[in-house]
Amino acid sequence: MSASVMNIGKPSRPALFLDRDGVLNEDPGYVHRWEDFHWISGAREAVAAFNAAGWWVFVVTNQSGVGRGYYAEDDVIALHAKMSDSLAEAGARIDAFYYCPHHPEAQVEAYRHPDPPDRKPNPGMILRALAEWPVDLPRSIMVGDKESDLEAARRAGVRGLHFTGGDLAMFLKSEISPA
Repeated sequence: MSASVMNIGKPSRPALFLDRDGVLNEDPGYVHRWEDFHWISGAREAVAAFNAAGWWVFVVTNQSGVGRGYYAEDDVIALHAKMSDSLAEAGARIDAFYYCPHHPEAQVEAYRHPDPPDRKPNPGMILRALAEWPVDLPRSIMVGDKESDLEAARRAGVRGLHFTGGDLAMFLKSEISPA
């Protein structure tokens, strides 16, 4: 049964959409191993605060390193599992991870697409979450560190916030309201 069918009749809640690299974790480039993953200050606390307020929390992340042949989709999935474990230790959770391994210049042909619908700035990952979860769109926000993140939010009808670094919990403190 699809998530959209399972969620029929459930009350909608606002969603916090988060880019991964540069918002949740430091971004030295193509992070795919837990030993190279370092949380941004306040990231786990921000996720926990939005969870406690009753918001959905989703990660939407371009992962062109898969298409470029630097690492496999299994590496992305394993890293997201480790992130989930670490978040649970802080009393937090991500409701769903969405990632796009496609790129117009992917070295791996299966991931090559001239304009991947899920690759930000296209809104595909956000639109999938909106179709699969009962989201209160007008109250939802997307946090990204790049213009492509904000453009994807705009195209999906979600308010975008540009995170330029620092403490993510402090950056988002004024945005938290009860679902």
